[in-house]
Amino acid sequence: MKVDLDRGSIGVGMNDQSVKDRLAEDVKTAMRARDQRRVSAIRMLRAAITTMEISRTDRKDPKYGQPVLETDILAVIQKEIAQKRETIHFAQVGNRTELLEKEQLELDVMQEYLPQQLTREEIRAAVDEIITEVGPQFRAVMPVASQRLKGKADGRMVNEVVKEATS
Repeated sequence: MKVDLDRGSIGVGMNDQSVKDRLAEDVKTAMRARDQRRVSAIRMLRAAITTMEISRTDRKDPKYGQPVLETDILAVIQKEIAQKRETIHFAQVGNRTELLEKEQLELDVMQEYLPQQLTREEIRAAVDEIITEVGPQFRAVMPVASQRLKGKADGRMVNEVVKEATS
């Protein structure tokens, strides 16, 4: 099965290079610079992407046979970032400063591969536009907002803004 990464590109902020290509180049650069934490974070992302690509070859997977798009890769990166944030939270609760520092550095590296995130004001403007289209009911606004802002804004922040705007 051929995996097609060029279709569905949504732009990643740095020229027309795919995220996967940037990861491959950046891991080499980090290895040359002997930046072990950066190498570790990038390898973690590459492993998660490879796992997702391999799952597409499993007949039991609902996305079996579908090409891997840039949006799929960004979704994997967002999932890894969410896991890092959870680990950071538990490191703070457990007062584990050495783990906290390591995880925060890895989180910072991972966030470099996401497109520029929308500000709260930009999210509010988009939500206000959606409200004029579908009405001020949370149940009507949230699915549309989630779909339109996917990959461009943090889901929790979108949820908060929609709650504020519809209440």
